[in-house]
Amino acid sequence: MDDHNYTLGEIKMAKYRIEIDRDTCIGCGVAPAICPEIYMLDLNDGKNRITDKYLIKLDEHKAIGEIPEELYECAKAGAGSCPVSAIRIIKIE
Repeated sequence: MDDHNYTLGEIKMAKYRIEIDRDTCIGCGVAPAICPEIYMLDLNDGKNRITDKYLIKLDEHKAIGEIPEELYECAKAGAGSCPVSAIRIIKIE
């Protein structure tokens, strides 16, 4: 018999934090082209940002968002495509 009684609040899915250094970003559009679910170019300044669905913070210097585990591969592909390495992905628990 299973001795574990889990409630939904106790089961945590891994999440990832996405950080975009908008000072470094050159607005090439590659990350949004590869993963439009997470990345987009800001209409005001042409720099990469995170889509509203996952956005936590946005200013002229940084964009920060959190995504569920199922979007990690997409986020990683977009980050890996950035020619100036302006996108960082951090696993959070």
